[in-house]
Order: sequence, then C-alpha cells, then structure tokens
Amino acid sequence: MNTKQTVLITGATSGIGRYTALHLARKGYRVIATGRNTDALAGLQKEANGTSLETLRLDVSDATSIETAKRAVDELTGGYGLDVLVNNAGYGTAGPTEECTDEDLRRQYDVNVFGLMAVTRAFLPQMRERGRGRVVNVSSVGGRLTLPLFGAYNSTKYAVESLTDALRMELRPFGVLFSLIEPGVIDTGFADRTMVEVKKYQDDDASPYAAVTARAQELRELTDKQAVGPACIARAIERAISSRRPRARYVAPFRARIMLWFADWMPTWAVDGLMRKLVGLNRKRLGLDGARSPRLEAVSR
Repeated sequence: MNTKQTVLITGATSGIGRYTALHLARKGYRVIATGRNTDALAGLQKEANGTSLETLRLDVSDATSIETAKRAVDELTGGYGLDVLVNNAGYGTAGPTEECTDEDLRRQYDVNVFGLMAVTRAFLPQMRERGRGRVVNVSSVGGRLTLPLFGAYNSTKYAVESLTDALRMELRPFGVLFSLIEPGVIDTGFADRTMVEVKKYQDDDASPYAAVTARAQELRELTDKQAVGPACIARAIERAISSRRPRARYVAPFRARIMLWFADWMPTWAVDGLMRKLVGLNRKRLGLDGARSPRLEAVSR
C-alpha cells in the first residue's frame, strides 16, 4: 500500500521510535523523525543515509515547538500534510503512587497525554478534510493492566487508550483511522529513564515504601530478562499503517497477549496478589508484622 506515504514519528531519537523510523524508511516510506535531542536526530539522519528519512526537532510538551514543526511539515509536503502520524513520544515515572508529587504527575501527563493530543490536533484537520489518514498511538500493556509503583505512568496510558477509542469512532466517518499499539516489555532505553525517576523516591529512607523501592534495580533485572527487541513493535506499527482494515489494537510480543488474557480471565484479587508478590509488597517486607525489614530497622534507630 506504500506509495511514498509521509509518516511523522514523535520520540524517534531512541527506543521504539528510532527503530521504527529506520524500519519504515528502509521499507520506502517518507519518514519525518522527530525528537528533542538534536544530536540524536543528527545521528539518526546519518544512519538512515540513502533512505527518505528527514528529521525535525519537536518537543511534544511545547506548543511553540509543535506549531513550528507543523509549518515545517507543510513546507516539506507542499501543504499536503501527513498521511500517517505515529504518536510514540513518552516516558515512564515510577514510585509509590501516594508519594508521586504534583510536579511529577503533571509532567507525566504533559508528555504522555496532553502532548499526544496537541500533536494530533495539529495534524488531524488536513487528514479529515481530504477524507484520508492514519494515526497510530503507542500505548502499552500498562494501559490495560496496572502495575504497583507505576500508577502515574499506567494512568496516562489508560487515558491514551480511552482517547484513542473515542477518536477512532469519531473520525471513522471522515476516513481517518486510529490504532493503538500495546507493547509489552521491550529492550529499549525506556527503563533507563524510569530508573532515574524512581531514584527520587529511593532516596527517602523515611518512606513507608522504602523497602520496596530499594528493590528497583532487582526488579529491573528481572523484567530485562523478559524483554525482546523493538522489531516486533516496528512491524506492528507497519501493519497498522498499511492494512486495509487496521485493527483497533496491536499487542506485541505474543507473550504480552498471553499475559493480558490471563489478567482478564483471573479474578481481580488474584491479579492483585500476583502483582504485589512481584514487587515484594507484603507486610513482612514493609515491617508491618513485627518483623521489620533491615532497611526500615536502620531508619528507626
């Protein structure tokens, strides 16, 4: 179906976005890869040498940056705009939901939700007016299954899921198709940023959750063992933009589909118990059964 379609990808300087930009460019799409890091964009441009990949600086949480990028796209396409928008930019904060600050929560929503919607609103009118276009929003299995310590991040992905469902129904009569991509655990730089975020909460030894947040690196190592490369997500995005009748949701890798199936099948109390066990949220570790954890014992002295 690719007849040199123009695809803009947000958050294309690393991880899923970067891999997808290169994958689609090598498949013959005209890719406009965007991100905030100009050095990373230059490196991507160099790696994509010989393909139809161009780069633009775009900060999805900055209205001026979005407006500037929109004008640049219009110039690059002679006023036509985009055939496909891939909203991939995002990051994950982690820590006890009770202790998540207003600043951290707002920043998480500014990028993952408000930024996604602002970029979509910028490029959607041209698609709607010509009766054709596609928008692919990168969500997460965490948009359907909440993990302890990821309440802020997961809630943004739940929001993306619902907003995309609404847009899919509202824009279908205008010929604009929406799809969600729901990655499982993918081997990218995403976890590095998350570890930086959780460090803020690890430093609070007086926190009632200190014994759990102290295990962040251990938990990361556990999930890293389950991670797969971003190729499966790039292929899912390609299917979403090339299929005649794209699905509403693409879950990858396959093991993530199995996990969601079990979570839907099991009673909530059982899923909750498994999740608490995974991160060590139990009374003994938290020092609530008289057997205080070593770290909390040290704090009490």
